[in-house]
Amino acid sequence: MMCSKSLRVIPMLLAMGMLLQGCNREKESWRPTRADVSLRSDTLAVERVENLPQDFIFGMDASCVPALEDSGVRYFDHDGAERDVFAILRDNGINYVRVRIWNDPFDENGNGYGGGNCDIENAVAIGRRAAAVGMKLLVNFHYSDFWADPSKQMVPKAWQGMTVAERADAVYAYTKECLIRLKDAGADIGMVQVGNETNDFMCGERDWANITQFMSAGSRAVREVCPDALVVLHFSNPEKVTRYAEYGRYLADYNVDYDVFASSYYPFWHGTMDNLSAVLSDVADTYGKKILIAETAYGYTEEDTDFFGNTLGAGNAAPGYPITVQGQANLVRDVIDTVVNKTKNGIGVFYWEGTWISVGGSSYEENRALWEKYGSGWATSCAAVYDPVDAGQWYGGCTVENQALFDERGRALESLKIFALAGEGNT
Repeated sequence: MMCSKSLRVIPMLLAMGMLLQGCNREKESWRPTRADVSLRSDTLAVERVENLPQDFIFGMDASCVPALEDSGVRYFDHDGAERDVFAILRDNGINYVRVRIWNDPFDENGNGYGGGNCDIENAVAIGRRAAAVGMKLLVNFHYSDFWADPSKQMVPKAWQGMTVAERADAVYAYTKECLIRLKDAGADIGMVQVGNETNDFMCGERDWANITQFMSAGSRAVREVCPDALVVLHFSNPEKVTRYAEYGRYLADYNVDYDVFASSYYPFWHGTMDNLSAVLSDVADTYGKKILIAETAYGYTEEDTDFFGNTLGAGNAAPGYPITVQGQANLVRDVIDTVVNKTKNGIGVFYWEGTWISVGGSSYEENRALWEKYGSGWATSCAAVYDPVDAGQWYGGCTVENQALFDERGRALESLKIFALAGEGNT
């Protein structure tokens, strides 16, 4: 259902799930072998990542999958067979699924804001499907009704007007409630992310004394509901070389209880991998924390397949990495190598929304109707009531479909095999 606002555009199953119930990080992560999946690729060259641990985390953010499937997207394996996308990911070496949770991504009439309309119901559906094929879950709380990132951390509608202490209590209660629901649904919760890209800003607050109250409240809920799960804090912009050291110091000064210091890394924004490993290793050395790349991605084509434009193109390609299937695989392989062999305490790499492909296909108008109805674009026009400055002006389709690991028809790319091939290589 469309909101009553003229559109402005710029380019830019539930399976059986009660198995693997709980939040147990002691289980060894599933890894493919030659008996599970053919590691052969006739077109993809992969240099082996030395010293790759058996329990290394290969993750995929797949938060938009239900909205995409509602919009008509279907997924196919390397042989062209239509299959459950989570089984395809598992067979290509993915052992974790990351899913974001927004508190209430709907307007007063129930119209979704888009970006997958990622509420707890969406997370429960994904958690069941991931567990059914043997994958663990990284639960990513934004503590917002829509996108939270370094530039915006908006307070959920229901929490507006609350004091800092009241919001901290709300963070605790909401985190606990959602985790209980996920556990009851059979999700295998291995990690919980308390906030998303919280660079000096979280849930409407910019003072670290307040930010860390929220983080501590979320962490306390995780410890109570999922005592074996890892608590993750997530930041971005590693290219600002002193910032991660500052974040680590703030977290220590305010005694925040967490296990993993996580970073986003997009090579077209975030500098070199050598710098990435240096700033993260400094945090690991100083504070003894595990290190995770919570988001990374790169393009396989410059083509725009949904008539909305893309974030990545020839003008901002990373040096040494052509925007091709091979270039995409090389980038992911090198990020894995950086975490394994150049970063202290590195435990894993998550690819961001590798399943987010374009919907429709024949025209912008056809696609727009699907984005608005199912929330399968980055934002709908309805998001304007919550985020008038950004989504209210630039709502529309997906700007990252050329960074997916499936082509525009939903068929798995050869580069998806990188996770299964990394440990052995493919020459």
